[in-house]
Amino acid sequence: MASRLYSPALRNVFKSLGVNWTVALKGRRSFSATPRWNLQTRDMNEEHLSSLRVNQCRLLEDIHYTCQWGTGERWGDAPTETGMSRLALSDSDRQARDWFVETTESLGCKTTIDSMGNIFAIRPGLKNDKAPTFAGSHLDTQPTGGRYDGILGVTAGVEMLRVLNDNWVETEYPVGVVNWTNEEGARFPKSMVSSGVWAGSISLEDAHNLREVHPGTATMASELARIGYLGKTPSSYKSIPMAAHFELHIEQGPLLEMANKKIGIVKGVNAYRWFTVRVQGRDAHTGTTDLKSRADALLTAAKLILHSHRLATANNALASTGILHLTPGSTNTVPGSVTFSLDIRAGKDETVDKMTQLIERDFPAIASGSNILNSQEGCTPSLPLSVSITQDFNSAAINFHDTCISCVKEAAASVLGLEKVDALTREMVSGAGHDSVYASKRCPTSMIFIPSREGISHNPREFSTEEDCALGAQVLTQSVVRFDRLRAEGKI
Repeated sequence: MASRLYSPALRNVFKSLGVNWTVALKGRRSFSATPRWNLQTRDMNEEHLSSLRVNQCRLLEDIHYTCQWGTGERWGDAPTETGMSRLALSDSDRQARDWFVETTESLGCKTTIDSMGNIFAIRPGLKNDKAPTFAGSHLDTQPTGGRYDGILGVTAGVEMLRVLNDNWVETEYPVGVVNWTNEEGARFPKSMVSSGVWAGSISLEDAHNLREVHPGTATMASELARIGYLGKTPSSYKSIPMAAHFELHIEQGPLLEMANKKIGIVKGVNAYRWFTVRVQGRDAHTGTTDLKSRADALLTAAKLILHSHRLATANNALASTGILHLTPGSTNTVPGSVTFSLDIRAGKDETVDKMTQLIERDFPAIASGSNILNSQEGCTPSLPLSVSITQDFNSAAINFHDTCISCVKEAAASVLGLEKVDALTREMVSGAGHDSVYASKRCPTSMIFIPSREGISHNPREFSTEEDCALGAQVLTQSVVRFDRLRAEGKI
């Protein structure tokens, strides 16, 4: 029986990759002792594909089990009604990483950790002379984040491995799951930084030298070493190539829920740019300095932030400030120095370029007091201040790969039913950045969205239903298998 279920070719593949055959066999048998069939993806028809069913309970158990590490603010009475605070390279992030490595290796995967701490878990195929097809996302969260952003994508990838094992599916080429490091950019202020290094868009030196946002002196390099995830394999698409990258994610917005859709077929990602704005004024006593004699850095910063919103409204863009630091930080002292973040987003690169030009033109004028905009604020004129604007990060608008998008569409039709697929899916562009942005620079890529309740994300109340999580995981699994089948047929 075992020889029929496992071809000699697959046994040799495990051996060649240094994967313990007994462990691999145990990983597969632990989920299905009586498989319906043993299939290679090139032989799979629509009936076979539609039979690849994720285990909804098992998927949710993984999500909530991993959320014991870095549990955040409670928002409800149920045990799972808490947010997450698992910052990148923290002790809780290390624990979640350990779980990922141990779990994927028990399923017969070989794991590789690169110099940015990205973890690649690879399940061998019948042929291993070409790059794997990956599902990927991240396990780090915002300081006041939820249980689904990033976490769903990784745990759904693990569930994909289990489904393949359950059904004794032998892919033509390897498939894998990747956990990207510091996608959020919450602790180390550059989002998607590690996928950016892998893609060759961000230098390893710059990434390793990133210092944490919150008080402290830790860098990415020092924390990677501290938690034991400073890998020796170079972080590069050349060292660890990908044939494709599929990412399941919550929408993080309200559109799918508002339209009663179940699956978002993501065709691309909006452009965005991050800035650090520094306003320099003069400390002064609040009781002895009249308004016209002040150079109030906080008041000026407030004007600049308000003006960024006016510009965004006029140009069909978005503007947000999420970090603000002021000194000296005393109740009876006028702030003399303020630093704040500015996040600009739009559907087109040209719009972000225009917003940048307008901000660089208007901010110094507002701070100097020479611009008419100051008179519209209803404030007494003050002494001139200076402003400096530093661009920290730029992500151009991205269009995903047509073949990957087609795989997602076909998977959604299979999972939802041909008669319902048009009513329950929506083609969309992501307003948020994801690791798929950088992956798309080096391999065919696409994303799958599921609804977010009330569009809430980066918030402890972030929530997607169990049914929607399972539907998304099922579409993800089929998308990866369909892509592998196209490779087996020589169509890509």
